[in-house]
Amino acid sequence: MCGVTLLADAMAAVESGVDALGFIFHEQSPRSIAPEQARHIIAALPPFVDAVGVFVDKKRREVEEIINYCRLNYAQLHGSETPKYCERVGRHAAPCQIIKAFRAGKGLSQADIDPYASDVKGYLLDTWHKQISGGTGETFDWGIIGQLNLKRPLILAGGLGPDNVMTALKEVRPYGIDVNSALEIESKPGRKDHDLIKRLVALVREFEQQQVKDS
Repeated sequence: MCGVTLLADAMAAVESGVDALGFIFHEQSPRSIAPEQARHIIAALPPFVDAVGVFVDKKRREVEEIINYCRLNYAQLHGSETPKYCERVGRHAAPCQIIKAFRAGKGLSQADIDPYASDVKGYLLDTWHKQISGGTGETFDWGIIGQLNLKRPLILAGGLGPDNVMTALKEVRPYGIDVNSALEIESKPGRKDHDLIKRLVALVREFEQQQVKDS
């Protein structure tokens, strides 16, 4: 679950069974959080819940400083960061792992993604928007995913919530999903609806249990 700004929302997500919490360190986002506030929330998390930092074209050294200060497990890069940038952050801020985000649409191809394969743990595909780097609240055409021949695990993002998550899981079969705006209290970016969190996690677990039965 991305866009965490409050400790109460983080704890509600943990109690519901969310695997990782995302903290957005991008000042232009309405869900942006200060490193001090994120560090406070992360320090309160129990074991085995990962902390993910979301960055957009921030200076590498600043990213590394935030990773170390907040003790992030993953850095999710949503800008035009190069493979070399990803490699250096992963090396200098280890053991933090790198996830590279791509905005699906506008001609995204396998050639755009393949150069990152050796330097990241996974790919996140989000909806392309002219002015927004993420958190659009809109889905994209999942049919293009198969054409990308991804060589790393896929995290699916873009407008996912209780109303469409089962469809996404059945059609795409991603390694994981990234949820944000669809779990928010209406007109309050960064404030999560705890009932929506519970509903979504329950649906995901239901899907997983069905996969076990069918295997």
